[in-house]
Amino acid sequence: MDIYVVKQGDSVDSIATQFGVPVESVVYNNQLEAPYRLAIGQALLIPSDDVDSQKRQIWSGGYAYPYIQRDVLLETLPYLSGIYLFSYGFSTDGMLLPPAADDTFLIESALENGVRPILTLTPFGEDGSFNNFLIHQIVNNEESARTLIENLTETVQQKGFQGVDIDFEYIMPADRQAYVAFVENVRQAIHAIGYEVSVALAPKTSDEQRGLLYEGKDYEGLGRVSDSVLLMTYEWGYTYGPPMAVAPINEVRRVVEYALTRIPAEKINLGIPNYGYDWTLPYVRGESVATAVSLRRAVEIAIENDAVIRYDPVAMSPYFGYEKDGVAHEVWFEDVRSLREKFSLVTEYDLRGVVYWQIMRFFRPNWILLSDTFLLSRE
Repeated sequence: MDIYVVKQGDSVDSIATQFGVPVESVVYNNQLEAPYRLAIGQALLIPSDDVDSQKRQIWSGGYAYPYIQRDVLLETLPYLSGIYLFSYGFSTDGMLLPPAADDTFLIESALENGVRPILTLTPFGEDGSFNNFLIHQIVNNEESARTLIENLTETVQQKGFQGVDIDFEYIMPADRQAYVAFVENVRQAIHAIGYEVSVALAPKTSDEQRGLLYEGKDYEGLGRVSDSVLLMTYEWGYTYGPPMAVAPINEVRRVVEYALTRIPAEKINLGIPNYGYDWTLPYVRGESVATAVSLRRAVEIAIENDAVIRYDPVAMSPYFGYEKDGVAHEVWFEDVRSLREKFSLVTEYDLRGVVYWQIMRFFRPNWILLSDTFLLSRE
């Protein structure tokens, strides 16, 4: 696929004519809806006659809640190696807590499509947020940990999961090594029934990085005791932070390069955001709250407000500003240009693959570009 950036005066018809391709392919590949308005600066996928016969095979995964829309799930599954069901929690005594919504349809659909359904384990408290007290209790209590691992193994077998992903965040520094030992014990139990264990890692750039999100994550230890890891390379731009790229490529590269000093490349999956944010201006720390938007919705907002989409040459991310009802806004999101830059890191460093947070909204250009760039593993 080629990438074309819309200019003043362009239309779907004129772009199709320029490249000698059917209008229908431009519309379909880019998930455009009638009357097919475009934004200046919008990046479009254009079919090309070039064929890459040397495509690498990679792992492709995505997180999903069990209440994902049926059509979104079924459209996405053909592009996935595994789907990470978010999420199962637990109590301090090791009882496994299933998600509120029934996950049967998601698991069965994944299996029917040759995609591995993976149980994601999170230490969610009663308020629905990560609770490091729960982590402390479970990794330091042999009986509770043993109960949790037994329940986890039994659930994987009963429900048809084909792997476990451990996503513990805000681990206290004092629990750093106990957490590594816990992951190793989970892996031994899950290996015994024929499946693998992955671990989600906050995006560190050094061993000395400070902050509760980072200090409890031992990259070397967790990489050693798990089958694969996910680098959570997103949320530089986030709900309560200032306007900026969600996953600036310069920062993502720093995380990857550090990770490679501690973890083999064949174990590393690159995290990719499937969303953007809309901030109101001026940004006020402690008060401003950005609104999450899908990648399609971001472009729709630009079109509705006659905004010109720009592209940051350092972050390698698209953004634009607009004004509505007297309020200024700034939007940062992902498009096929920024996604291509992230895919290039996978190729450059020979990483295992990619995992998306999250796949609740379908963005066809991403999946077409991914499958055009790589062969997707179903092993």
